[in-house]
Amino acid sequence: MSEKKLQMDQRIDVEEILQDLDQYRPRRRNWVWRKPAEDQHAGPFVYREISEPMGGESVGLMTAHYFDNIDPQPIPSITTEIASGRFEDDIRRMRMAAHHGADHIMVIRTAGQSHFDGLIEGTPQGIGGVPITRKQVRAQRKALDLIEDEVGRPINYHSYVSGVAGPEVAVMFAEEGVNGVHQDPQYNVIYRNINMIRSFVDACESKKLIAWAGMAQIDGAHNANATAREAWKVMPELMVQHAINAAFSASVGIDKKNVCLSTVPPTATPAPCVFMDLPYAVALRDLFTEYRMRAQMNTKYIESSTRDATVTHVLNMLISKLTSADIQSTITPDEGRNVPWHIYNIEACDTAKQTLLGLDGLMDMVELRKDGPLPEKVRELKERAALFFEEILAVGGYFNAVEQGFFVDSGFYPERGGDGICREAAGGVGAGTVFKREDDYMAPVTAHYGYNNVAQYDANAVNDPASLIGGCTLEQPEKIVYIDELDEEDNVNVRMKETAQYRGKDCHTIRPEMEWLADGTVMLNMFFPTSKRVAEAAALEVARRMGLAEPEVISREIMQQAEGTRVEVKGKFCQDIDLDKLEIPEEPDVMSDEEIRADIERKPMVVVCGTVGDDEHSVGLREIIDIKHGGIEKYGIKVHYLGTSVPVEKLVNAAVELDADVIMASTIISHDDIHYKNIANIDRLAREMGVRDRVIFIAGGTQITPELAVENGADAGFGRGSKGIHDATFMVKRRRELEAAGKWPR
Repeated sequence: MSEKKLQMDQRIDVEEILQDLDQYRPRRRNWVWRKPAEDQHAGPFVYREISEPMGGESVGLMTAHYFDNIDPQPIPSITTEIASGRFEDDIRRMRMAAHHGADHIMVIRTAGQSHFDGLIEGTPQGIGGVPITRKQVRAQRKALDLIEDEVGRPINYHSYVSGVAGPEVAVMFAEEGVNGVHQDPQYNVIYRNINMIRSFVDACESKKLIAWAGMAQIDGAHNANATAREAWKVMPELMVQHAINAAFSASVGIDKKNVCLSTVPPTATPAPCVFMDLPYAVALRDLFTEYRMRAQMNTKYIESSTRDATVTHVLNMLISKLTSADIQSTITPDEGRNVPWHIYNIEACDTAKQTLLGLDGLMDMVELRKDGPLPEKVRELKERAALFFEEILAVGGYFNAVEQGFFVDSGFYPERGGDGICREAAGGVGAGTVFKREDDYMAPVTAHYGYNNVAQYDANAVNDPASLIGGCTLEQPEKIVYIDELDEEDNVNVRMKETAQYRGKDCHTIRPEMEWLADGTVMLNMFFPTSKRVAEAAALEVARRMGLAEPEVISREIMQQAEGTRVEVKGKFCQDIDLDKLEIPEEPDVMSDEEIRADIERKPMVVVCGTVGDDEHSVGLREIIDIKHGGIEKYGIKVHYLGTSVPVEKLVNAAVELDADVIMASTIISHDDIHYKNIANIDRLAREMGVRDRVIFIAGGTQITPELAVENGADAGFGRGSKGIHDATFMVKRRRELEAAGKWPR
């Protein structure tokens, strides 16, 4: 497998990746941080904070084609969170994300796994995440090896070490080359009701393994944001939670440069979020200068609008940029409405990259004020956090503080809201399961925490206990007992068989998908001039009449209570598309700049153009013609631009008066099919004036369908995505055709 390479024009072969997993060994264990680029140039621009470029193929932002298709990479690692419930299809999603700049693939596990009391085997299907198993980890890490080679940079693989099975999972992660983890005993206690003593003891073992493997560790303090009634009031508490886990991790031996505070701005608009959240971010930087910052986006207030979520995330990233985040997490904008879809994983990565690049050099242009509300609020938050910590010590420590409901309390310390989460030190999952080791306790393993009487067998092995058995599984992976599957029905092999016809290089059928292969999911966006409830019912009826199964409203937004509602609906398209029967139009045949320019030099060409009818939209036409946009003028074509809202009569008359070779009409407005009516009128007037055979007639605009443009009298139509080179290529070829037919020169 290591010798194989992915092919850009072929889907990744998941079946091949699943073969011989028992023989797979990870390339590395440690987390890899991005390195600043020595040369900060990319295309026509000079950057101040970009990392080394990707060494292979990548997909730049949509606007990159205007700038030599550059794809500069920001300094922070970019996270995408994967949680479809089918890990085999998430492999394909990982590949897409990596090509869009993600180098931190975070696999979300099910909440139920927090209560597993041991490492599970096999690969059951999950809801909102798959229970992390050795087979899944091996398959995805193996796939990421190939993806790393394809994009030319390391991809960090990440999941969760939490719950009562935390140490077992940590061992497996160290064995299997997982590069980053969530580990925070407070998360277990507060949010999963794991026994306090058990959680902290387990954390010691887990953190020892994290340190040995060089993994990056992320804490879970940010969860208070999502849990507290008024999240902005828990900022002092969050700082204390960060302090506890960061100090705990460092004391166990994790490199401070691999300890990451999971920071989340607590508010969202319409709150004055930057004014409220920036002091918190600055205070964290001041207090935790030795550690890394992983900036996660706020999800507490995300409901169903992807636009709303994206704006929140962009504002969050402004704070990331102002305070130099090391990892930029990208919660998918559909977080509030469904298990993340492929397209939104990618959209979130692109949003992060676009925002961070757009803000490049920000701190060279502005500085955070040293006086006024910002430093005053920063100092206040620090003081509140320090006092909060002092009170924890005063009541006897963390366990007592949790029992008294100190944490996730919506009061702004020192106030109390009385709604904090309370846990009993003697209660919770796993209570009473921690036992003191006997004096002769001995574990012949690497990266083991705590008392370990190795000297009773060999004093020379004290610092290398695993030498007593010739190395443990961390050094000798062949000792790992690999279990492929346990359940005959709920496993990846069964799922792969069910979708076999849609896989492989030779598959001839496809279906649309959003979550996993061939799930048939499609989304419709529509507007109804009625109230929300009526619009929802109408939207579902539309979906049913279109033949979609299981229609469901996933978003609604009131435009105005009486005037209308926008509704998004998802449903299942349950039919296969036979690729062999598809009529696939050929790619536009584009001539080289040199060939077009040579033909225009051979015989000059004159174009008369404008936006026709009552259409004032000129941006698209200007991009087609203007030399500064790479339009047809760069080939030496003489263009007479008549402006906007040009009557069709004026356009045709101008063509006659200027002896034009080409009439170019741009039209965007499409109500009552006015765009096609104008095309037909131009053709009719040109014929009535006896010049139709003397000119090439082109129509263009975002609402133009090429076939309908020709049907209404144009020689060619150019719709959405067309560029000047497409128009120029057609004009040159069309003129050559007329010359060959003896119809040119005129």
